[in-house]
Amino acid sequence: MSDLAPYAVSDGTSLGRAVAEPRPKARSEFQRDRDRIVHSTAFRRLEYKTQVFVNHEGDLFRTRLTHSIEVAQIARSIARALQLNDDLAEAIALAHDLGHTPFGHAGQDALNECMQAHGGFEHNLQSLRIVDRLEERYGAFDGLNLMFETREGILKHCSPARARGLGELGQRFLDGRQPSLEAQICNLADEIAYNNHDVDDGLRSGLLTLDQLGEVNLFAHHAAAADAEFPQLSDRRRVHETIRRMIDALVTDLLAESSRRIEAATPHTLAEVHTAPALIAFTDTMQAENRALKGFLRDHLYQHYQVLRMTAKAHRIIHDLFNAFVADPRLLPPQYREMAATESVARATADYIAGMTDRYSMKEHRRLFSVGEL
Repeated sequence: MSDLAPYAVSDGTSLGRAVAEPRPKARSEFQRDRDRIVHSTAFRRLEYKTQVFVNHEGDLFRTRLTHSIEVAQIARSIARALQLNDDLAEAIALAHDLGHTPFGHAGQDALNECMQAHGGFEHNLQSLRIVDRLEERYGAFDGLNLMFETREGILKHCSPARARGLGELGQRFLDGRQPSLEAQICNLADEIAYNNHDVDDGLRSGLLTLDQLGEVNLFAHHAAAADAEFPQLSDRRRVHETIRRMIDALVTDLLAESSRRIEAATPHTLAEVHTAPALIAFTDTMQAENRALKGFLRDHLYQHYQVLRMTAKAHRIIHDLFNAFVADPRLLPPQYREMAATESVARATADYIAGMTDRYSMKEHRRLFSVGEL
């Protein structure tokens, strides 16, 4: 990694692991983090956790797993172009959604409602809890014992109250400091991936139409460019040609604006990145276009009545499961009953529900509430 910028994260500038381990022999420390994440149970579960559409609604819609892989590809490309640590960017991207509940944001909102009397629920903190404690794979420690900067990147948001309990990891939220540039990249790579791919899934589902999207400047501009180059394309190929152009435009803009900001701030060390303003960003013009696309998706896809019907079901399932387990912890599997004895029933229940896939939570709901199910 001798070609890294001096302000990039490296094995040498990292704050390391909570539990010291021998250095890996044939890979970097952040490659080891990536590999541990990929082999984790929580990562495999993402295959059956929803992005927008519940898994059983179609085989070709994106899941949390495919979304995480797409974010990792975008983040790695950006990091490499900026001479940053692409292994770290990839590790953060692959881990950023590990703590998501079943049923996407609807499931998170429901579990947060259930946990209000117990501190609430937030998927970034849950992702951190998974890699720090809940994964059970190694004899020497709980969790995955990831590098500090990987854990820092996973924790995208944190309230001051929560930050105070996280030691050095939470201190930046209290001090107003920035995370590494690699973490900043992952935040925006996540946005690029889900906005553009929700467009694709929305069209595939029939909940969005090309005519509707023609009202969104970012889409309309690149659809016109695709039409000009390939005037005889089918709608399916036209959509892909448009979306790839949108992603390319967003990444190109991000690289140009981030390079400009880095050059203006002239950081020489990782420490100077932490005290600088955010250096990874879109231009104001592209940010406005991207915000308009997000608003369109909110109004026409996420608030579509068919999506809201599944959202309503998700709320009922999560609330029913939570209330049943808290009322009678004996219904929990043994490992979560043990956790309830040492922490709290609510916390153990939240961990259990958050780890469920969409189809498992529906099956567990039937077991508890449907006559004839076991």
